[in-house]
Amino acid sequence: MTETATRQHWMAVLARATRGEVDALLQQAGPLPAHEVLKAPETGTVMVEGRAGGAGRRFNLGEATVTRCVVRLESGAMGFSYALGRDARKARLAAITDALLQGEAEAGPLRHGVRTLADKQQAARELASRKAAATKVDFFTLVRGA
Repeated sequence: MTETATRQHWMAVLARATRGEVDALLQQAGPLPAHEVLKAPETGTVMVEGRAGGAGRRFNLGEATVTRCVVRLESGAMGFSYALGRDARKARLAAITDALLQGEAEAGPLRHGVRTLADKQQAARELASRKAAATKVDFFTLVRGA
């Protein structure tokens, strides 16, 4: 996986995580590092698109509330985050985590924590998929007396 793809992966995991999970992940890495907030957490809306049938034409599904934040550590690493909802603290913690994950020294324990979160999220998706598949109804046409 390329460096960009790796970063996209951990940012997606952090975006899907709860504030408690991000906070616990950071606590494993030690105290919060000194950082400068470049863009304070701010809340806005984004347009969510859907696709007909999952792969067909795009359409505007509606708007979603998103909070974003940008921080810079003393090392110069910049961290970014976007999180659904209005949780400013989660957005700030996720941005700090993103910045730390870019460093060499701090990244080891954090990357392990992100992998654990990703596995937990994947297991939850698979469970939801199995539950949905259990309720699937197949409709078919029965032809009489051909």
